[in-house]
Amino acid sequence: MTAQPNSTEARDMAYHLHSYTNPRRLEREGPLIIDRGEGIHVFDNSGKRYIEGMAGLWSVAVGFGEKRLVEAARSQMERLPYYHTFSQKSHGPVVDLAEKLVSMAPVPMSKVYFANSGSEANDTAIKLVWYRSNALGKPEKKKIISRIKGYHGVTALSASLTGLPNNHRSFDLPFANILHTTCPHYRTGAEPGQDELAFSRCCAEELEALILEEGPETIAAFIGEPVMGAGGVIVPPEGYWAEIQDVLRKYDILLIADEVICGFGRTGNMFGSQTFGMRPDIMTLSKQLSSSYQPIAALMINDNVYEPIATEADRIGALGHGFTASGHPVAAAVSLENLEIIEEKDLVGNVRRLAPHFLGRLNALERHPRAVEARGVGLIGALELEPADGAAAGTTGARVSAMLQRNGLICRNIGDSIAFCPPMIITSAEIDEMFDIVEASLVELGRLMPA
Repeated sequence: MTAQPNSTEARDMAYHLHSYTNPRRLEREGPLIIDRGEGIHVFDNSGKRYIEGMAGLWSVAVGFGEKRLVEAARSQMERLPYYHTFSQKSHGPVVDLAEKLVSMAPVPMSKVYFANSGSEANDTAIKLVWYRSNALGKPEKKKIISRIKGYHGVTALSASLTGLPNNHRSFDLPFANILHTTCPHYRTGAEPGQDELAFSRCCAEELEALILEEGPETIAAFIGEPVMGAGGVIVPPEGYWAEIQDVLRKYDILLIADEVICGFGRTGNMFGSQTFGMRPDIMTLSKQLSSSYQPIAALMINDNVYEPIATEADRIGALGHGFTASGHPVAAAVSLENLEIIEEKDLVGNVRRLAPHFLGRLNALERHPRAVEARGVGLIGALELEPADGAAAGTTGARVSAMLQRNGLICRNIGDSIAFCPPMIITSAEIDEMFDIVEASLVELGRLMPA
C-alpha cells in the first residue's frame, strides 16, 4: 500500500513494532486499521465492515460495543480507578471476582491469583509449582511437560512451554527442564488402522516413557490446553485426557489446564475441562474472562497446591511474586459484568445450540479439492488446506486468509489451517454469512491455484 503522509497507517509503520507480524512486510504493505466494533463486526478506518471470525484473538465472547461493559469500566474508574493487592491490601471487585471464579470452577479450587495475560498466568503457574516442590522438600521435582504444538504464551518461561518452533527460534528458548511430548493430532499421528482410543493410549504410553526416562521424581507438572488453539485447533481424540490423567496420577504429577482459549463457554461447557473430563490442580484463565475489554488473567489453584505454598511463604515472610496491575479494580469489575452477561444471555447454551450448524458448515468445506481436514468443537474450528505444489508451508493458508479479509471476514491462518472462533453471541444466520464468504473465497482459490 502507499500510505498517505502522517496518516494513521504511515505513523503505525513508522513507530509501532507489532506482535506476530513480519516487520519488513509491514513496511511494504502497511497495517489494517480497525476503527470500531459492533456485535460480531469490526469496521476499518475507511468504513468497511468485517465479520470478526476470530473474536479478536479467540476472546471477545460478548461481541464488540457491549454497553454494559463500558458502563462497568466507567463506574469503577470513578470509584477506584486503581489499587494493588500487595501487602495485605485488597478491594471489592477483586474479592468478588475471586469468589465468583472459585464458585464456577469445575473441580474444587482454593484460591485465585490474578495477572494481566495468559502468558503471565502460565508463567506464574510454573513458578508456583517450583515453589511448591521446594516447600515439600523435593527440590529435584521441577521439570514441566508440555506438548508439541501446544501454545501457552510468549513470556520467556511460557514461550518455553509453547511447542511451536517460531516461538523458540532466535530467542534462545526453550529453558532447561521444559520437556515436550506428543501432539495428539489423530490424523497426522495415528498409525494406519489405529482407532482414536488406541492412538490416545499410544500418546499416554509415550508420555509415560518420557517420565520414566527423565525420572518420575523430577517431573512436577504437565500442562495442556483442553483443545489446542494456536497449534491449529487440534481437538483431542477419544479417551485422550482419561489416558493422560491416569499416567499423571500414577507418578504424582500435577495437571495444569490452560483454559485461556477454552474457558467461559467456547467448547459448549463453561470450561473445556468439563468438555473433556479433565480434573486439573491448576487452571489458567484469560481472554473471555473479560471478553478482552480489559487485560486480565487468573489462575486457580486447589488446596493440594495452595497449602504447601502458604506454609513456605509464611516461613520466608512473604510470597515474593506480584504484578502492579494484579487484580486491577477496573479489569475485575469489567470481568464480573462480562461473566454476568455470559450467564444471563446463556451464551454457553448458545454455543451448544449453534455448534451442530457451525460444525456442519465447517465440515462441508472438506469437499473443496484443496481441503485436507476440518476439525472443531463448540464454536471453535479450523480448515486445513493442502499447500500448492512447491509452495512453502503456510503460503496457501496466508493467501486464503488475505482473500477472506478482502471479502469481509477476518480469520487467522495457522500455517495452512484457517481458524474460526467467532464471538459467542453469533446467530445461525451470521454463521451462514461467515461460511458463505469462506466458500466464495475457496472458489476463488480454485481458480487461482487449481488442485
